[in-house]
Amino acid sequence: MRRVFWQGLKILVFIISLVPVSLLLYDAFTDQLGANPIETLHFRLGDWALRFLCLGLAITPIKKMTGIKELVRFKRLLGLYAFFYASLHFLVYICLDLSFSMDQLMDEIPKSPYIIVGLITYSLLIPLALTSTKKMQKRLGQKWRRLHRLVYLIAILAVVHYLWLTKIDITEPLIYMGVIGVLLGFRMIKFRGLQ
Repeated sequence: MRRVFWQGLKILVFIISLVPVSLLLYDAFTDQLGANPIETLHFRLGDWALRFLCLGLAITPIKKMTGIKELVRFKRLLGLYAFFYASLHFLVYICLDLSFSMDQLMDEIPKSPYIIVGLITYSLLIPLALTSTKKMQKRLGQKWRRLHRLVYLIAILAVVHYLWLTKIDITEPLIYMGVIGVLLGFRMIKFRGLQ
């Protein structure tokens, strides 16, 4: 019965995680994305990628505090959703903003260091998504754990990308920085054996 509950909850989380993209699609089709729809799509998808990244990182501290081991079941799911929303964020930029123009991308990179950080962050997410299956976990053994520790660097780079991208009000990036700082701080304490 307990297993059925957690499986049902996982399905529910899977469905709920599709709500943001569904609402964005609705807003796009009903012309409710404002004066600059591409920018709105780009920013909202990036926000959701960061939110899912934070949720994935929060699993371990919550599991430690509550003792609910089943929470680990959601880690991979949330990580894949972070990748899903980051991929959409990247595709909106490449397809809609740049119209697949590599020349324009090469022209923008020197002027906008946040693009370089964004590309590095997304590139680091790809191997994590590709090796997220149980089969890959078994095949890679201890290397899998080391590889997936890249998520900490990814989280930091994602916040730097957001901070550099934001030109006026940096409140939101600073909130994400604080949340990620706390989540990574928890891991440092755990790693040093102080908890």
